[in-house]
Amino acid sequence: MDSIRRTSIALLVSALAAVAAVPVQAVETKDDQVGLKPADPERFSGGLTRDGNVDPERFGAKLPDPAYGAFQRGLYITAYNLALPRAENGDPAAQTLVAEILSRGLGMKRDEAKAAEWYALASEQGIPEAQFQYALLLLDGRFVKKDEKEAYALMQAAAEAGNLFAQFNFAQMLVKREPDDRGLKKAVSYYRRAADGGLADAQYAMAQVFANGTGGERKDDAAARRWLLLAARQNFDTAQLDLGRWLMAGRGGERNRKEGFGWLLRAARGGNVAAQNDVAKLYMQGIGTDPDTAAAASWYILARRAGLVDPIMEDFFDGLTEEEIKQALERANRLK
Repeated sequence: MDSIRRTSIALLVSALAAVAAVPVQAVETKDDQVGLKPADPERFSGGLTRDGNVDPERFGAKLPDPAYGAFQRGLYITAYNLALPRAENGDPAAQTLVAEILSRGLGMKRDEAKAAEWYALASEQGIPEAQFQYALLLLDGRFVKKDEKEAYALMQAAAEAGNLFAQFNFAQMLVKREPDDRGLKKAVSYYRRAADGGLADAQYAMAQVFANGTGGERKDDAAARRWLLLAARQNFDTAQLDLGRWLMAGRGGERNRKEGFGWLLRAARGGNVAAQNDVAKLYMQGIGTDPDTAAAASWYILARRAGLVDPIMEDFFDGLTEEEIKQALERANRLK
């Protein structure tokens, strides 16, 4: 399952590139942060509600429930021991909770093969979270026999039941089936539902839809910028990168270079290489911030270590003194 979660399929990007009225600006990002891939529940609040509490309805349970109470307090072995007898007696909510604990190795050794068995049982009884997780397993084919047709059906069922990750991933599957604007038109409603529910991956996808005027939506930079802001606020670094650039350029609203610099700096601090290079240039030029040669050089050092080479920044770096380079290296090491 992790192999699916960590492998970017970049379906929406390729579809947008084929049909967009305005090309998507190419950016360099880490593969697991692009956002246009199967959404990872462990990255989105770790399966918890935003206030840090377990949402038992995610597993099909109703409060009060001692197993979920223990899970909420981090007493995973207790939660497992309370849930297991009920799971063995056919309780689908307990089956899902047991699968969750085993699949993530919470309080015990990770056992994804056994977790797959429990997810399968709960999935048969219509628990959306189990349907979503089992669909991922069917797509991966490591712990169960690969079955894309069944995965499609389960992902759709979970999406219709309101699972945010299933909504996003089902949209991705629709685009994969029809990698043109027809697929996007079908996918947009699922992206939107997941975005409205707060999933940053989907919010970024909606920003791309409006930025390019695809999927049956007219081009609307203001709407795209609003979606970027929502995703950026959740520390989605690619959205922070795009939002910073849009604020710098005044795209989709008023230009605000200081605020744009702030978003780019947040993305850079989060490890986004393209943002690190942008921040280096802004420090060099004194745009959106005070000019700072040492800061410019240190941020470019980080970007270059990651493999990004910018001719403009190379010329800037070549003009530095040995002492300035030494200071920049020391500062870059502290930043890292």
